[in-house]
Amino acid sequence: QVQLVESGGGLVQPGGSLRLSCAASETIHGISLMGWYRQAPGRQRELVAQVLRDGTTNYAHSMAGRATISRDNTKNTIDLRLNSLRPEDTAVYYCKAMILGVAYWGQGTQVTVSS
Repeated sequence: QVQLVESGGGLVQPGGSLRLSCAASETIHGISLMGWYRQAPGRQRELVAQVLRDGTTNYAHSMAGRATISRDNTKNTIDLRLNSLRPEDTAVYYCKAMILGVAYWGQGTQVTVSS
């Protein structure tokens, strides 16, 4: 069972940037889909960005142009670069891996956007 550990969250001012990283406990080379989701207080968990095994990426409309997801199969990590952050981006950000139809989640990392 793969373990996912997120890092890189924190407090950032509006307009700032953050880089989140998700480290997997085993090789991600064969994992068909990995992604980042977020959940704000009182709201449902929602997609931020995802990357397929072939490198194809998909972004939530609200993050298009402000987020970049990348996958490194040699380091078993996926990173999420967030730019032009807004207060409404405040949430816990989770890493997800889909393996044979089963979703695996990390514990999440808090991102707070505030002046």
